[in-house]
Amino acid sequence: MTASTPPLRPFATYEDLGYRDVFWARRTYEDACDRVALRALLPPSGGRLIEVGAGFGRLADEYAGYGEVVMLDSSEVHVAAALETLGDDPRYQVVLGDAAALPFSDGYFDAAVCVRLLHHFGDPGPIIAELGRVLRPGGVLVLEYANRRNLKSIVRRLLGRQSWSAFGLGAVEYKPFHYDHAPVTIRRSLRAAGLAIERMRAVSLFRLRGLSGPRTATALARLEEHLQEPLGPITPGPSVFVLARKPSAG
Repeated sequence: MTASTPPLRPFATYEDLGYRDVFWARRTYEDACDRVALRALLPPSGGRLIEVGAGFGRLADEYAGYGEVVMLDSSEVHVAAALETLGDDPRYQVVLGDAAALPFSDGYFDAAVCVRLLHHFGDPGPIIAELGRVLRPGGVLVLEYANRRNLKSIVRRLLGRQSWSAFGLGAVEYKPFHYDHAPVTIRRSLRAAGLAIERMRAVSLFRLRGLSGPRTATALARLEEHLQEPLGPITPGPSVFVLARKPSAG
């Protein structure tokens, strides 16, 4: 099913399936690394789960252990594509909706996932607040964000090839409607939403032109699997995955 009211979209919309058929078709390595991090952080089974910014359903097969799964996105094209793929499975509900105004009651979900969405928002606070609102006490959030303080940005700054500091606060718009976020900003937003960080993983560590091509993707992902957790707290990767929990009542 889909939501009846079109969502507000403060970023460039995805009006075709190029994101699925072009962008992700060329990113075998990044897809594998996202899945490594998600499997390591997300409990393998549970009751209700929502993925916010689910797109065309790229990660839907990672939620096989959940009894009810909501896939929410603001792109009508992506929602239609997800419906085509998942519509026959009664466990999945595909919803057109706004990440900043989720159409669900407080504490409705046991788990929430948000991957490759926050980089479209200069202020991640409202999105994180909504994710925290719809989680039940004791529920978990797996959140990914594009990391301002990554090693590549630090090196580029030192070489004079980048105008902004990787250690600055807040978000930096590295291209229109795409933002890298400072780790401290994400931590503060999670805390404000009543969520406590339990674990972090540094992801896509080898995302370099010419290095993470299709031929090397599997080998690099296997190597990264052993590095994501120990390097998580120092956030050297361009992408960071966080496991946060909503404290249990009392």
